[in-house]
Amino acid sequence: MTTKQKIRIKIKSFDHKVIDETCKLIIDNAVRTGAIVAGPIPLPTKIDKFTVLKSTFVHKNAREQFEMRTHSRLIDITESTPHTIETLSNLSLPAGVEIEIKMLQG
Repeated sequence: MTTKQKIRIKIKSFDHKVIDETCKLIIDNAVRTGAIVAGPIPLPTKIDKFTVLKSTFVHKNAREQFEMRTHSRLIDITESTPHTIETLSNLSLPAGVEIEIKMLQG
């Protein structure tokens, strides 16, 4: 029996435009090497909210609220070749993008 190797790529970024461009770049390179790609699957956006007092001493009612949104996508690559793995490891990604690559047996 042969075990199939699957590559799972999780991408996170604060900017949704940059994350979409990165997904397109990864998918184009994977398809060009002959792999089968599933995705990008949008995962729920994580929203961190911060409330800050405008004044340091008085005026407790004067506050500002900020939020930080973390967008994430998931890409599964099946039937990958060694050339696919080499191509993905040599990609130059834009700044502000976090990428996590896992090799799964299945």
